Amino acid sequence: MSEVIVGIDLGTTQSAVGVMDSGFPILLADESGSVLTPSVVWYGVDGKVEVGQRALRRAGVDRVFASVKSLMGRRYDELDESQKKVVSEQVTFSTASGEKSPEEISAEILKELKAIASQRLEIEVGKAVVTVPAYFNDAQRAATKRAGELAGLEVVRIVSEPTAAALSYGLDRLKESARVAVFDLGGGTFDVSILEMREGVFEVVATAGDTHLGGDDFDELLLRMAAKRLSVEWEGFDGLERARWHAEARRVKHELTGENEVVFRIPFCGECVISRGDFEREMSPFLDRVEGCCRRALVDAAMEVSELQAVVMVGGSSRIPVVQERVKAVFEKEPDLSQHPDEAIARGAAIQAGVLAGTVREVLLLDVTPLSLGIETMGGLMNVLIPRNTTIPCKAGEMFTNAADGQKSMKVRVLQGERELAADNWELGAFEVEFQTERKGQARVGVEFRIDSDGILSVLARDIATGQDTVIDVGSAAVDVAEARVEKMVSESVEFAFEDMGARVFEEARLKAEELLPAVEVALGQLGGHLESEERDIIEKARDAVVSAIASGSGPRLKASVEELDGATETLAAMLVDLASGSLFSDS
Repeated sequence: MSEVIVGIDLGTTQSAVGVMDSGFPILLADESGSVLTPSVVWYGVDGKVEVGQRALRRAGVDRVFASVKSLMGRRYDELDESQKKVVSEQVTFSTASGEKSPEEISAEILKELKAIASQRLEIEVGKAVVTVPAYFNDAQRAATKRAGELAGLEVVRIVSEPTAAALSYGLDRLKESARVAVFDLGGGTFDVSILEMREGVFEVVATAGDTHLGGDDFDELLLRMAAKRLSVEWEGFDGLERARWHAEARRVKHELTGENEVVFRIPFCGECVISRGDFEREMSPFLDRVEGCCRRALVDAAMEVSELQAVVMVGGSSRIPVVQERVKAVFEKEPDLSQHPDEAIARGAAIQAGVLAGTVREVLLLDVTPLSLGIETMGGLMNVLIPRNTTIPCKAGEMFTNAADGQKSMKVRVLQGERELAADNWELGAFEVEFQTERKGQARVGVEFRIDSDGILSVLARDIATGQDTVIDVGSAAVDVAEARVEKMVSESVEFAFEDMGARVFEEARLKAEELLPAVEVALGQLGGHLESEERDIIEKARDAVVSAIASGSGPRLKASVEELDGATETLAAMLVDLASGSLFSDS
């Protein structure tokens, strides 16, 4: 009998757990018959914990926590001002039983899902596949794994949410070959992925997304619209009043899916009519962000919309009509609404769990990493080891040497981004690699990046002489990849492509010039008297041209000047070799 591995969709708004049964993914229901568990946790003063619907009924009182998913694996200085208001300096929440991290709160949700699965399957469940947004970075993925461990689960695989949705879509299409886009707009995050399906192989070609965009934003938008019309300063509300307004905003949002007008009504505050047209106009900035992600995924996949066979819509917020209209406009085809928007990701997670458990043998999943990874090299340049959209799991390495005589260590800065200069990318972490003192270029350090099947990065540096390894825990230092920053990073990599390349050319040429100029001066001092005056003049003019080019800051000019000086000193270099071998003055 195969071991049981469950699939879990740990969502911002609601979560679900499923398992493969007789070749089909099924979601497991709680005692009330619901397969969806609200991602809400309540902590009582006596240490009691409630999860799901029971906790949701307490919304508005202290110690009720929801939508903590977006805070997983993040540092306090990465949060926006609204998030900082509800968390402490350590990104923890004050509860009746002390400080709780987002991972600990998420672990309570996972415990509830584990209990549901164990009860329904009548066995103790210990292993799970858990989904995360495609744009969750290394720290966020590692935090999700830690939440699973705290819940008593071994997280055997982390799967990107749109990829899981594609598995759900493609399970009954395993004999087909198709290119599909999966559009996943949930409660707090948005992802879009382009996949190729070939006879059971699901390969992610490109992915884009926003880890801070979803239904919560639309609720907040409706709340602000109503507060403005009712002339209410809602920012000053206490917890209970705020919960009432948010609940009403969600109700109005849901009803606007099928109605042209809905009354927003708060007892003792008043009521106002919200029209679908007004709501859609106010949503325009969010829709523009969604469209930007979709178009970037197409560009990264090097595909035209005509090459896609389907655009699969999942996530609760994909029900909104104007969202579907924008998707149709971008991809130039009717969205595929065949998948249950709230259940598809959990079903996909169950399928992947079945693959790992051995109960599903016809499926192979190939995911990608969303941003380039590399290290800083001499001159402040970004040296890419793993380009973005590389299929994972993967690994890549390169050898580096010491830049100066007597150097005892080398600082390795791990970077993420798409720019040529290290300063324009994000630092994930840094560490020192010590080695025996050597002459310049003699010490050797090998650096290897390894991304596992969960998308989690580990970095190893090895002193080749001693075999000593240094490993960095990138997960504790990774930066947030919110859409605004990712969009800016990718767009700037295109906008400043020529400037960045010019800067790289200049730095590379400057490094070579700084090596060449002192060597030329030494050689002229030793052997200048043995050169023809015309030849010496050519070398000195070429040397002066390099110095002038460095001052100009022009990469092409400096590169050309260095190449000219290099060529002008060929005879001088040959004389140095002869001098070193003792043959230069042997006939005198």
